[in-house]
Amino acid sequence: MQNIAFLNGEYLPLEQARISPLDRGFLFGEGVYEVIPAIQGRAIALVPHIHRLLQGMRALEIKPAWAMDDWRNLCEALIEKNTDASISSNLGIYLHVSRGADKRRFHAYPEGLQPTIFGFAFELQESCLHSPDIKKTLSVITAEDLRWQRCHIKSTSLLGNVMHFQQGQAAGSDEAILHNANGNVTEASAANVFLVKDGTVITPPLEQQLLPGITRMMLLDILRRHTEIPVEERPVQLQELRSADEVWLTSSTKGVTPVTRIDGEPVASGEAGELWQRLNPVFHQHKFDY
Repeated sequence: MQNIAFLNGEYLPLEQARISPLDRGFLFGEGVYEVIPAIQGRAIALVPHIHRLLQGMRALEIKPAWAMDDWRNLCEALIEKNTDASISSNLGIYLHVSRGADKRRFHAYPEGLQPTIFGFAFELQESCLHSPDIKKTLSVITAEDLRWQRCHIKSTSLLGNVMHFQQGQAAGSDEAILHNANGNVTEASAANVFLVKDGTVITPPLEQQLLPGITRMMLLDILRRHTEIPVEERPVQLQELRSADEVWLTSSTKGVTPVTRIDGEPVASGEAGELWQRLNPVFHQHKFDY
C-alpha cells in the first residue's frame, strides 16, 4: 500500500504531493510543524501538540481557518489511512503549515496568501516511547549552541538543528547536547535535556533558547502528580551535566531515553540509572493521559 498524505484539502499518495517553488516554506523556511506519535493507533498528547502548532502560527502571523476538531480529524485520518501500510501500527504524524505560495520572492509578509497545509505519516523506529520493556540508551557530545535565538518556535527552519545533529553523528554519537556562551545547557539538537542529581530531577527552564517540548511537559506533570520525586526547573551548567547521576533526553519520538556517555565519558556507571528504571513504567502508564 502507498503512504497516503494530505495536502491542501486532498488525500493522495505521498510521492504525488507537490508544492509551488514559490511557497514561502520552501524559499524562506517560513512555517511551523509538529510530530505527533501514535502508538498502537492511539495519538499521544494530540491536543498539546496542536496548541503548540497554533502558537507557532500566531508567532509567524499565519492564520489558517482551522478549528481544533479539523486538526484532530486530519490526524485520525492519517493514522487510519496509513496503519495498514506500516510494518507496525506505531506511526509519527507530521503536520506542516507554511505561509503559502506568493507570485514573487519578497522578504516582507504578503497579504492574503492561502497557507499550505501538509501532513503525512511515517513508521516510528522502535524507541523508549513504545514500551517500558524497551531500554535503549544514547551517547552524546556537547557543543556550543549556534542556532537562532527563537528556538521556542517549532519552525521548519531547522538548518541549525540539523548541523548540530550531524555534528553528533560525525563524532560517532547519537545526539549533541547544546550550551550557550555562558555555559548554560539549552537542549539537544532534537530533544529536551533532564539530569538527576542526588535524587532530584532537574531540567533547564523554558525560554527562547529552547523548545517547550510536549514530552518534557508530560514528564514534568507525571513526576509532580504521580511520584514523590523532587523536580527543579532551573539553569543547568555544563559541568553540572557532566557530573550528574543520570541524564535523559525527551522527545516525541524518543520518549524518555537515558544518556550513558557524554563526550566519550560514562555518565555515572555508564548504564541506565536507577531513577529512570523507577520512573519509566510510570511514564508509560500515563502517556495516553494527555
